[in-house]
Amino acid sequence: MPDEKDMRDAYCDALIAAGEKNARILAIDCDLSASMGTGRFRARFPERSFNLGIMEANACSMAAGLSVTGFVPFVHSFAVFTSRRMADQIFLSCAYAGLNVKLIGGDAGVSAATNGGTHMAFEDFGVLRSIVGVRLFEPADNVAMRALIPKIADECSVDYIRMPRRSVVKIYDEGESFVPGEAKLLREGEDVTLIASGVLVSEALLAADLLAAEGIEARVLDCFTIQPLDIARVVESAEKTGCVVTAENHNVIGGLGSAVAEALGEHMPVPMERIGVRNSFGEVGSQAYLMDHFGLRAKDICSAAHRVIKRKQAMQ
Repeated sequence: MPDEKDMRDAYCDALIAAGEKNARILAIDCDLSASMGTGRFRARFPERSFNLGIMEANACSMAAGLSVTGFVPFVHSFAVFTSRRMADQIFLSCAYAGLNVKLIGGDAGVSAATNGGTHMAFEDFGVLRSIVGVRLFEPADNVAMRALIPKIADECSVDYIRMPRRSVVKIYDEGESFVPGEAKLLREGEDVTLIASGVLVSEALLAADLLAAEGIEARVLDCFTIQPLDIARVVESAEKTGCVVTAENHNVIGGLGSAVAEALGEHMPVPMERIGVRNSFGEVGSQAYLMDHFGLRAKDICSAAHRVIKRKQAMQ
């Protein structure tokens, strides 16, 4: 069931809680505080909130400068801006300099919905995954988001979190623990491994239920950290089940599917398929329509699972 609270509100709850504990946490917005849900942080800590307007690259550079002086800046905008538009500043001013900057990208993938193709980030992980030292996260629900923020706030690193702004399906019980870089095992199975992130985690779990009705047992991983990837658990899962399907709200190039394929190619080659957006720009539509249109549903994951199982069986 969808959570009653938007993810942006769960994020702001966590940011305020972190700000109560650490007076050096700052919020930098790019004229989108209402859209990103950070208005309550500004109301609670007006002296620690800054609106840079629609100057995203400048906001990132400012964050780097504030980090040099010991602050912990959280920079907010839509994912298309916190990746493509800030890329050079993230590389040079933040990562290369070894600073402590947190980047939050809203409207990830199809969650941009009616904002359309210009604002629909299918390539943000692909842009940032090649930058040394940048950690990439995609929490599946509000529990994961609230658990992740204090973790990254306490660690000196360049971190990027992509998220939908609106409500998402609840996956975890309150109090669940998360360790950056460690995938969560959500379901055991021996026939196929489903590795998902973000809003596709709930679809992977639904796919596992549909496959179970056919007598196929799927192992399901929530890979909420794309970089660094939990290679050990990915390889262990591939060895156990003999085939893998990845599922992501992102281009199949450069994101979760690419990271898993690289790991398996080096350590455990098995039949694999990637569910995600294929060589397409975004479009205008509801999130539900776009998930159908781009083939991001449980039924699409099931079809891919059948194909990789067939390939596995042909190799035996």
